[in-house]
Amino acid sequence: MTKRLMIVDDSPVMRSFVRRTLEIAGFGIEHCAEASNGAEALEKLSAIEVDLILTDINMPVLDGEGLLRALRSDPELSRIPVVVVSTDSTDQRVDSLMGLGARGYLKKPFLPEKLSGILSGILPDWEPESEGDF
Repeated sequence: MTKRLMIVDDSPVMRSFVRRTLEIAGFGIEHCAEASNGAEALEKLSAIEVDLILTDINMPVLDGEGLLRALRSDPELSRIPVVVVSTDSTDQRVDSLMGLGARGYLKKPFLPEKLSGILSGILPDWEPESEGDF
């Protein structure tokens, strides 16, 4: 089953890496929106629907924590599962973001298999379409 997702990261290289990792793993992607910060993500979400958001924490304008707070305060957007992908993985930070509603947390750098496992657990109907060759 294909999904629509959004990757929110201030690094174009990381956005491209995450997208390519999902494609190689065999996850069907119908549409992949990108945003360089939380404010841009919220603006785009007013015009498009997504099934999953992958977001960094440390970004300019509106960081990942601010994005999570904004998503959770909006009845329409609060249904979207969010996975945090960040270098900041202190226990306090992870607990805080999970408390704000993040459904998963992935520390950069990560193995593609780890991303695949987290996403399969969050959206069980979104399994790889083939055995990806990492």
